[in-house]
Amino acid sequence: MKLAVVGVTGLVGTVMNQVLEEEQLNITEYLPVASQKSMGKSLVFKGKAYDIVSMEEAVSRRPDVAIFSAGGSVSTEWAPKFAAVGTFVVDNSSAWRMDPTKKLVVPEINANRLGKEDKIIANPNCSTIQMVMALAPLHRKYGIDRIVVSTYQSFTGTGARAVAQYEAEKSGLTLPKEQMAYHYPIFENCIPQCDVFTENGYTKEEMKLVHETKKILEDQSIRVTATAVRVPVNGGHSESINVSFKNDFQLEEVKNILQNTPGLVLLDDIEHFQYPMPLFAKNKNEVFVGRLRRDDSAPNTLNMWVVADNLRKGAATNAIQIVKYLLENGILG
Repeated sequence: MKLAVVGVTGLVGTVMNQVLEEEQLNITEYLPVASQKSMGKSLVFKGKAYDIVSMEEAVSRRPDVAIFSAGGSVSTEWAPKFAAVGTFVVDNSSAWRMDPTKKLVVPEINANRLGKEDKIIANPNCSTIQMVMALAPLHRKYGIDRIVVSTYQSFTGTGARAVAQYEAEKSGLTLPKEQMAYHYPIFENCIPQCDVFTENGYTKEEMKLVHETKKILEDQSIRVTATAVRVPVNGGHSESINVSFKNDFQLEEVKNILQNTPGLVLLDDIEHFQYPMPLFAKNKNEVFVGRLRRDDSAPNTLNMWVVADNLRKGAATNAIQIVKYLLENGILG
């Protein structure tokens, strides 16, 4: 397999390389792709040094698959160019997620929808991925009516600039406004804004949770409302989810369903203080679920706490799992 990683020098691109090194994929040719400012540089992948190549060169070499993590504008311009030469593109930006002609894929949930015609495949938003991972098996069993989700999202989800801001503030430095990723300090602070505000007063991140959830679960009747908060955590998103079902449930049955869902780890032993935390989810590919309890204030309603490494399952791991599905099911190659 000839594979390109586009945006290879970014935070997610770096983690993509780590996950690719851990997976036993038969990569016969590896193409690290980045912007012009990275030309002339090299990086090491599986113990071998590779020169970083330009977009134009990568397209001309017609890779079998290109994993994109270079931002929406880059994906909008270049993903079709790769697709035109026969490359399967797995895109981590928001560019194609809500395009009705593109599949929005979490492999454990809906990879079976993919076919050879799907040359551009959208990777969902990080906060959406972990939420639907926990909710999809319960939706199949009980039918979701309404979701109220509050997120506690790591600054790593914003990118390298936010990491630099956090590290500077942690060291006691005050950065000039033009160097800050946020309007306010993130160290020892919580910022109730992820991404930009939209006309309805919600942020783009909050609306991604609304729209992407409905598309992935293939149910436009699900009501979703979200509040997304940026927190001073170095890796790992957490979510408090209140979900109302159309049908009643037994808590033990819910636990059994989650415990037997691939990609999920149930951590729900309050007697021994076992519950998901970003500290323990970091560098892991699974989604962790706990603090399961019935909401006594509303019928058929469950509270849960969901945590995942946003750079792994929330981005790189999910994208590479899509590539593995394409390979294993004869769609790629």
